[in-house]
Amino acid sequence: MKHQVLELLRKAGDKVRDKVYSELKKSSIEDLSAVFKEAEDDTIYQIDRNVEEILVPLLEPEAKKLGGIWLVAEGIGDPETGVYLGVEPGKKPKWAILIDPIDGTRGIMYNKRPAFFLAGAATFKEDLKLSDIEVACMTELPTSKMLFSDVLFAIKGEGCQAERYNLMTEECILLPIRPSQATDLLGGFGQIARFFPPGRALLAQIEDELIEILYPDAVEGKTLVFEDQYISSGGQMYEILMGHDRYVADIRDVLFAKMAKEGKKKGHICHPYDVCTFLIGKEAGVQFTDSEGKELDAPFNLLAEVGWIAYSNSSIRALVEPVLLERMKYHGLIS
Repeated sequence: MKHQVLELLRKAGDKVRDKVYSELKKSSIEDLSAVFKEAEDDTIYQIDRNVEEILVPLLEPEAKKLGGIWLVAEGIGDPETGVYLGVEPGKKPKWAILIDPIDGTRGIMYNKRPAFFLAGAATFKEDLKLSDIEVACMTELPTSKMLFSDVLFAIKGEGCQAERYNLMTEECILLPIRPSQATDLLGGFGQIARFFPPGRALLAQIEDELIEILYPDAVEGKTLVFEDQYISSGGQMYEILMGHDRYVADIRDVLFAKMAKEGKKKGHICHPYDVCTFLIGKEAGVQFTDSEGKELDAPFNLLAEVGWIAYSNSSIRALVEPVLLERMKYHGLIS
C-alpha cells in the first residue's frame, strides 16, 4: 500500500505543479503576491489559495481506497485538527499525510525561483512524529521560463529516486540523487539560513566565526565558501540532495528562543511541514540533526517550531558540527 500512497502523493505534486505553472503564465505578480489571509502558522498568499483549492478534491476520491486519510496541510482546514478524508464513521484513518502545498511561496510568486510541493505520509497513530513518515515526495514547482521539473521521492528502507520531467514534451528521465562526498567546505556552498529578519546579524557572525576557526590560515582576499539563501526549506534540501550544498543550518528556533528571553520580537520560523520530506535525504545518506545536534524529529503538525541542520556526509558533519555547536553555545543559543 505504501507504493499506492506514493503514487497519490506524486499525482498531487503533479497537479500542484501544473496549477502553479499555469498561474505564473497568466497572472500578474501583483495578483499572485496578494495576501489572502494571515493564518496561525504562516501568511497565506493568493498563489497558495489557488493551489489549496485543488488538493482536497484530488485526494478525497482516493482516500477511501487507502483506508481513510488524516490530512494535515498548510492552509487547509483547522491547523490543529486537520481534515479527515474517506474515513468511515467510528473508525480511524489508515494514513496520515502532512503537506506543504507550496514551500517557497515568496520566491515563486515573484517568478524568481522554483518552489516545492512537499508531502510525507505515515501509518496513522496517536502522537505521530516526523520520524514516523514512511513515504515522502517533493515536486519542483518551476518558474514560467523553466522547461523541466524534478520529482524526488522515497519509501523508508527502500532508498530514494528522482526523475526529471519535461514540461513541454511530457518525457521523463531518471535523475541521480548524489549528495556531495566532499570532505571540506573550501570552494563549495554551505550556509546558516538567515533569509528573514530579525536576528540575521548574529547568524552571520556565527557563520563568519565558523569559517575563521576552520580556516585560520586562509589567504587574504580569497573566497573560501559560498552561500545560497534559498527561501525554501524544500529548496535547501534539494540543493543538499543534488550535491550542490555541503551543509545548511536553519537554527531560527533557538535564535528566537534567545530573543524572546531578551524581550525581543521573534520572526518567521520553520514548521514540521517544511521538513516533512527529510526521509528522502536520510535514504540518500544525508545526516540530519536538530539545532542542538540531536536526532532531527518534530510533532506531525503545522504549528511546532523546528530547527534543523543537514550535512551532506559524515566527513562534513565531523568538520562543521563541533565548531558550529561551540559557537552557538558561546552566543547563548544552546546550553
